[in-house]
Amino acid sequence: MNKKELVDAIADRVGDKRTATEAVNAVLDAIQTAVASGDKVSITGFGAFEMVHKPARTARNPSTGAEIRVAESWGPKFRPGSDFKELVNSGGKKASKKK
Repeated sequence: MNKKELVDAIADRVGDKRTATEAVNAVLDAIQTAVASGDKVSITGFGAFEMVHKPARTARNPSTGAEIRVAESWGPKFRPGSDFKELVNSGGKKASKKK
């Protein structure tokens, strides 16, 4: 599913494609802005978005075997929530509720 298909799926539920587009864009923008500023975004049952530090390291070029230096960087990370994992592990079928 790409962004257009996501907007279409939401538009089917809310009844208006313009509202669905604005909602998807607002959610994505809010998550990206928060994570880029160092905040963690947790959506209960779905997952958590956060920024992680990747320290500098030495790697190897697979073609030549020569060592190369990889600079440190920061990147986004997503950890799925338990409900999301359960849904995926059940093959997409409606996951049973925990008792």
